[in-house]
Amino acid sequence: MPGRPLFIGCESDKHMAVPLSFDADTIPPPRTDAGRALLENPPDEDLFIGAARLPADGGGYIESRDPASGRLIARIARGGPRDVDAAVAAARRALEGPWSAMTPRERSRILYRTADLIDAHADALSELETLDQGKPWSVSRWAEIPAAAHQFRFFAGQALSIEGRTIAPSLTYQPKGREVHAWTLREPVGVVAAITPWNSPLVLTAMKLAPALAAGCAVVHKPAELTSLTALRLAELLTEAGLPEGAINVVTGLGGEAGAALAANPGVDKIAFTGSTATGRAIAAAGAGNLNRVSLELGGKSPAVVLADADLDLVIPGVANAIFFNAGQVCVANSRAYIHRSVYDKVVAGVAEYGARMRMGHGLARDTEMGPVVSPAQADRIEDYLRGAQKDGAAILSGGERLGPRGAFIQPTIVAQTRPEMRIVREEVFGPVLVAEPFDEPDDALAAANDTEFGLAASVWTRDFSSAQRFSRHLRAGVVWINGHSLFDAAMPVGGIRQSGYGRDSGVTALDNYLEWKTVCAVV
Repeated sequence: MPGRPLFIGCESDKHMAVPLSFDADTIPPPRTDAGRALLENPPDEDLFIGAARLPADGGGYIESRDPASGRLIARIARGGPRDVDAAVAAARRALEGPWSAMTPRERSRILYRTADLIDAHADALSELETLDQGKPWSVSRWAEIPAAAHQFRFFAGQALSIEGRTIAPSLTYQPKGREVHAWTLREPVGVVAAITPWNSPLVLTAMKLAPALAAGCAVVHKPAELTSLTALRLAELLTEAGLPEGAINVVTGLGGEAGAALAANPGVDKIAFTGSTATGRAIAAAGAGNLNRVSLELGGKSPAVVLADADLDLVIPGVANAIFFNAGQVCVANSRAYIHRSVYDKVVAGVAEYGARMRMGHGLARDTEMGPVVSPAQADRIEDYLRGAQKDGAAILSGGERLGPRGAFIQPTIVAQTRPEMRIVREEVFGPVLVAEPFDEPDDALAAANDTEFGLAASVWTRDFSSAQRFSRHLRAGVVWINGHSLFDAAMPVGGIRQSGYGRDSGVTALDNYLEWKTVCAVV
């Protein structure tokens, strides 16, 4: 879609142009040794199995490139089935050895130390994350890396609170005079396969690893092939913090090879996955073959409903950030906005202007507010959605351009004049693309918001508490925010319903993913 000018506003305001600030032709110099090493001498990053760095069984590597410039930053070991077998065996040995013998207090101390080490290496981890994934350094450094540390601190506390129950049975037992006592224990589920996506690599990894380790499980982690660097570094930090050999293993590689082999491995007891709905279905099917426990945090097409009385000083930056943050590569992003007709023009114009004034550029530039999407292939996918929407009669009100030396930058974009059956309304685009439509009656907005196969998150914007309560009850989603969107904390459970998956990450309920109940009954 080259050559089309950037417009903001709605139909009555289509010709108000806003200049775009953009510079991604050069890579700002990294400020840490870790960042400089990636650019000066891209390393070969081997697997992490049993506390050792090992080449893949087949000896192959996958290139990892800076999404903004295309520059090679590392070669990642291409693990396969034999490597998965070795990692699962190492995890099983850890469960049968020193890891299972550790007390909750010892596990807690390791997780606390891991959080401290993440903080101590936050600058380096942030540059690794930014060069690998493309997100702005400020997002890595001040949002996602600290959030990963917070996950470990929260679950370090939860490791001390795992408890069973005492049961008062109604059993009688012969000979008379004997008593029956019963109680339950909570025990680690076993070997966990943690499979994580590329959009927020370290924090989403922490959301799996921290509760699994707090429960006493051993983990084999398969990170996304596009973003494996911080996963490998985290495994090293966990080992430095005192985690026994084999309790954490990382097998990098392609999803169809290493990921599929891990999901189907008979030595795995539990699969924890975050990613697309299509991949989630395949993982659930693979886990079913071994009768594994599975938790899935999948895709979304999350709505934001803006009522007539909403505070626009909250709505405009809130809705804009919730779709343009991380270039829209957030599973809970409010990719659909249903806005009361009385405020529609103001909200759309404000969100469009907010997006147009965001500074786009290389993530290492300290003033960058939006980096590229993760790869040119992802940009191709987003562009296909936009072209398809236009072909179907939708209007692009702002943004929509593809920029940068690799074409991996997508301008913040607003699409309107859509119909409910359009792909851009129904499918997850996973880019900085907002579908914005007006409504007249709240019931119409509620029906439109719920007209989706997904159910990950939603938000309602209103000053009226009764309206907020009503929408929070009737919006079909695993998380509902009021006068905000994409608000996360390690103590707050997050997860979806319907095609957005099942199970919860974060919060005390996340431990349930990784613990089994055992009943003990004794005659005394």
